[in-house]
Amino acid sequence: MEKDSVSSSTDPLPRIRPFYTTTKFLIWLLIALFVFSYGWRVTEINPSALLKDAHLVRPLVIALLQPEILVAKTSSKQWEVPFHLERDMAFGFGAPSDPIPEETTEVLRLSPPRGAVGDAVSVQGSGLKANSKGQLFWINSVNQEFPLEEITTDGQGHFESVVTVPPIARSENQKVRLVLAWSSGGWAVSKTLQLTLEKIVETIFLGLMATTLAVILAIPLSFMGARNLMTGVLPRGIYYSVRFLFNILRSVEPLIMAILFAVWVGIGPFAGVLALAVHSTAALGKLFSEQIESIDPGPVEAITATGAKPLQVVLYGVVPQVVPQFLALMFYRWDINIRMSTIIGFVGGGGIGFLLQQWINLLQYHKAATALWSIALVVITLDLISARIREKITTV
Repeated sequence: MEKDSVSSSTDPLPRIRPFYTTTKFLIWLLIALFVFSYGWRVTEINPSALLKDAHLVRPLVIALLQPEILVAKTSSKQWEVPFHLERDMAFGFGAPSDPIPEETTEVLRLSPPRGAVGDAVSVQGSGLKANSKGQLFWINSVNQEFPLEEITTDGQGHFESVVTVPPIARSENQKVRLVLAWSSGGWAVSKTLQLTLEKIVETIFLGLMATTLAVILAIPLSFMGARNLMTGVLPRGIYYSVRFLFNILRSVEPLIMAILFAVWVGIGPFAGVLALAVHSTAALGKLFSEQIESIDPGPVEAITATGAKPLQVVLYGVVPQVVPQFLALMFYRWDINIRMSTIIGFVGGGGIGFLLQQWINLLQYHKAATALWSIALVVITLDLISARIREKITTV
């Protein structure tokens, strides 16, 4: 007996196999490798393309790092000289009348002073400000402006350029306009920045109004979407209906909603407010209901035991527990809506995004950079402010 007890005490402990040597782990590893390899192929991931075409994006990045904030103060002056269109192929002007002398102003002269679409016309200028840059425009009979050539005057204030009569010339009376600009010294806030500031304010209030509407709708719906409050057959049916509504609205991107509301109420910030409000109602409703479901049931049970009505139970047992969380989520959603309103503007939802889309489409990347940096500053500022507010609210 003594020998048996000694031998049993010296038996080695059973060895535990590492998890990575089990069959189950190997099976899951093979499944994961298959999923990610298939995902790599489906998404056409090609890291070499990042290096191969990096030079194509460099000019764009440089432009986006140079926002148009301040511009040199300039003075400008313009002159116009008439041009007579001989015939219009579309409307069939008759044969040209008797020759007329060359059209001139005190500084501009056209040679010849009349012609047809596609003809070459010499534009000469004299007596202008020396060493200044300017732009020639063609002005048709309905005052449409078509840019022609950029010019630079010489040391004596002269220039000469040859332009072609553009296709927009469609009636007899046409004009050639010269706009000359020169630096007058000093710096001024650019019109781009002024317009950006105007639209960024609109964006902030777009997000604010959308969040306010969403909160008004989400709060009552969130109580109907809380499982712990909706007990019984009929309340449980309401609960599932409300949760289904939340899921449906959350599944539709605000960008799609903005397109629908832009068609419904017209292009502008109102369409953006409605799109963000609908999506935010579902998002906040779900978050609010989850906060209600996580409350301490003690106060609710105590108030219910006193014979209080359901509304009294909610007002005195539920609301005091969720107010800080509700306020924190409201500020956080406002922050999100301001960021989302940038994309909403791309489809006519108003705000800074509408301007940003136009500048990008026109390849005016310096102006687009002004909008992007403004958006970034506003988002960072609001994020810091909302974080401090949420911190104070949640510690109350």
